[in-house]
Amino acid sequence: MTRIPEEDRDIMEKAIYLPMVLTILNRDLAVVNMSPFKLKKPYLELIEETMKDVQKELALVKQYMKKNHLKVTEVKRDDAFTMYMFIYKGFEENHNYFNPRIRNKVQELMESYFLAKRNI
Repeated sequence: MTRIPEEDRDIMEKAIYLPMVLTILNRDLAVVNMSPFKLKKPYLELIEETMKDVQKELALVKQYMKKNHLKVTEVKRDDAFTMYMFIYKGFEENHNYFNPRIRNKVQELMESYFLAKRNI
């Protein structure tokens, strides 16, 4: 049983997922730059603007975590699972995440950012 309230746990999980989203978008930016697309600019702008949004949200997450004495650290990783230590106001909890679940969550976040851009 976790002592961490759901809202704080969601914030802490964003501290895991958002850097991964940025890593993927950075790789995608490099791929688009080197691709033979006839019109690269729309793709580059979409990725760059999405990265700015993710960076803003990540800054807010980090600010909230610092203010509320929250911390997330990767403890170990294998082919199937990644374990993170969540430090919540002095209490330590280990949380195991199934790697495909992490990948799916990162994909969901990317889709939500891209869809938000489309609706503007």
